[in-house]
Amino acid sequence: MMPRRISAMLAAAVAFAGLAPAPAAAQLFFYNPDFKGGPVEASDPIVGEPLPGATLAEQRAALLWNFRAAMNVSALQCQSSYMRATQNYNGFIAHHATELAAAYAALGKYFLRVSGPKGANLFDQYSTRTYNSFSTMNIQGFCQISTNALKSGLRVPKGELAPFALAHIREVRSSLAPAFDKPLAYNPYAVQVPQLPNLGEDCWNKANELTARCGGAGGEDSGKKRRG
Repeated sequence: MMPRRISAMLAAAVAFAGLAPAPAAAQLFFYNPDFKGGPVEASDPIVGEPLPGATLAEQRAALLWNFRAAMNVSALQCQSSYMRATQNYNGFIAHHATELAAAYAALGKYFLRVSGPKGANLFDQYSTRTYNSFSTMNIQGFCQISTNALKSGLRVPKGELAPFALAHIREVRSSLAPAFDKPLAYNPYAVQVPQLPNLGEDCWNKANELTARCGGAGGEDSGKKRRG
C-alpha cells in the first residue's frame, strides 16, 4: 500500500481515537469518591492527637500543625508532575510562614507548660506521630484531596489559614481511607463515534488519493468506472 494511502488511514484512526474519554489532567478518578468533608472545631478528635489541658489558641495551633503535616506528606508522596505538590507546598509554606511559625511557637510553649523540661522532646515525638498519621498506602484519594488543598491554600490570604484548615482537615483525614473508582459505563449519547470513510479499492484514484466520493479530497480519474 502506498504511503499516501497509509497516511489517510492513520488520520482516520487518529480521529476515531481522539474521541475516547480520558480523565482530567489533575484527576485521579473518573468518578470522585465520596470523602466526608465539612468544617470542624479545633478541639475535634479528627484534627489529630488530643492535647490535654490545651487552650483554644493551643488547639488552633495544633490544627495548623496537623494541616501543615498533611501538606508536607502530600509533597513527599504525591510525585506526579501535573499535581505540582512539591512546588505548591514550597509556595504554601512561604505564603503562610508567619501563621505557621506562630503555631509552632504556641505548641512548643504548650509542651513546656504541661511537661516541663521534657516538653521539647515530647513536642518532637508529637510532631513525628502527627506526620506518621497522614501516611497511607492508599495514596490516590489522599493525593487528589491534599494536592487540591495545597493549590487552594495558595489563594488563602495571609493570616487566614486557620479557618481554611478547619474547613478542609476532615476531608483530608477522610481521604486516607481506601478509595476505589467506579466502573465506566458506556453512554452512546455522551461518546459520539465518527463514521470512518470508505477505504475500498474503488475509492482511490491513480494518484493514490482518496476521492471526494468516499470522503477524501481527490478527484475522480477520467474514464474510470465505479465498481459494483
